[in-house]
Amino acid sequence: MNQHKVGMTLGAFAGLVHLVWEVMIALGWAQGYLDFVLSMHSLNNPYTVQAFNLGRGIMLVVIACVMGYVVGSVFAVIYNRVHK
Repeated sequence: MNQHKVGMTLGAFAGLVHLVWEVMIALGWAQGYLDFVLSMHSLNNPYTVQAFNLGRGIMLVVIACVMGYVVGSVFAVIYNRVHK
C-alpha cells in the first residue's frame, strides 16, 4: 500500500467532508442538519452553529486535510508492516 497515496486519499476525503460542512454553514443549512442528525439518535441538541467565518472555515479544511493525510499515512505504514 503506497503511504503517500493513502495519505492523500484520506486527506482529500476529510477535507471534502469539512468543505461541505462549511458550505452548509455559509448557506444556513447546518443548524437544521445538526438538529436532524442528533434527533435521529434520540438526543437533544445543546449546540448552536456559529456564523460563517471564511478564515475559520479555511483553517478547518486545511487542518482536516493535514490530519487526514497523517492518519492515512500511518494506516498505510501499519498495514504494510502487518502484511509483510
